[in-house]
Amino acid sequence: MDQDDHPALPPDSPLMTMTHSFLNDGMLLLSMPGPRPPSRDLVYYINDGNSVLLVENTLFKVHRSVLTKDKSAFETMFQLSGETDSARSDSSMTAAQEGESDDNPIRLQGDTADEFRALLWALYALPHELTSAMSSDADCTQLVCLVRITHKYQFRSVMTWALSALHHYYSRPGAFDDVLTTVASNTPTPPTLPHAVPATPVSGPAHPPTLVQITELAALCERADLLECAMARWKRLIGEGRDLTLALTIGERFNLRPVVGLAYHALMLRGKTVWDAERALTRTQRVRLLSGYYALTKLWDALPGQPPALTHGARCASQQRCAKAFGTLWRTVLETGTQVMPLAREDLLGRIMLAESVMKAMVEREIPSQGFLDGLPHCRESALVATSMRMREIKDSLADYFSDDF
Repeated sequence: MDQDDHPALPPDSPLMTMTHSFLNDGMLLLSMPGPRPPSRDLVYYINDGNSVLLVENTLFKVHRSVLTKDKSAFETMFQLSGETDSARSDSSMTAAQEGESDDNPIRLQGDTADEFRALLWALYALPHELTSAMSSDADCTQLVCLVRITHKYQFRSVMTWALSALHHYYSRPGAFDDVLTTVASNTPTPPTLPHAVPATPVSGPAHPPTLVQITELAALCERADLLECAMARWKRLIGEGRDLTLALTIGERFNLRPVVGLAYHALMLRGKTVWDAERALTRTQRVRLLSGYYALTKLWDALPGQPPALTHGARCASQQRCAKAFGTLWRTVLETGTQVMPLAREDLLGRIMLAESVMKAMVEREIPSQGFLDGLPHCRESALVATSMRMREIKDSLADYFSDDF
């Protein structure tokens, strides 16, 4: 007979009666872990503070006047808390006000202890500590935590200062060399007992900020200079063929058009086989890749017959003849470049950059012009400028070619 065929014990059997007794007495719950009690912060549990706050599982005791600086959201929070406590006191004289003790702290939801600790560091810091944050020895992890929490609680001037410190740190040459693009979540989760009460998580050591996090902060806080630093790093990664799908996703999320265009272009050049193998690409992104492929191919076919507008010099004797000569030069440069370095037909960006290099070499007499510059003796520099402007225009509008219309 199988084990499943054993008859169930009757509810009034001795064994079942003993089991129910143990459960009712809580004896079987003794071995199950309960929530960890909150611990006081080693630095910012200040004895003469007058407000106790609980962040994650850490208690902070600070001065209420410090948290209300900079017209922050804490000022309104404390006013509302005071009104609520006053109403409670009218009905119960023994009611303890929120934030007066460890047993009844003000609970901050959605923040980490590291973020709140960074805020208190900025509010209580000495001058030399603030100065160090503007140097190469700055704690960038602390600054990122500071920006997040000051943005949430509207510490405007502190947030502006922290963003300036971050920009100062990441605008240094090589500052992004050791910055990870994102954090790989490959740490195994420890097993838990069935029906066990989960313990309150304890924050581990914060990892250094990633490129994704820095980009998100800069975009969220509308900090253009920091965002430019982050985008420069994304462009370099795209040029190296790294993290293309992630760059595309982040670029579309925050409307970073230069990053989006370059990422789509780099993915397009890898071919449809690679697109199909990239699971992170959405259906919409695949459609845009196909759309961009045909749009850029069509543009390249028309480009030789569409020279950019030429600004003639003051000494130009015949603008009509000069413009005609430039049209011939433009077509020749585009065709010559692809003969020197064969490129894929859809690689419009590579082709136009190569054409600009050939034009520059001709104007600066690094390679023979074979008489193509004779027709514009006083507008050669203007021809180079017009070519560079057209190249920049195509590069800046690259994302527009990868549309949903297909």
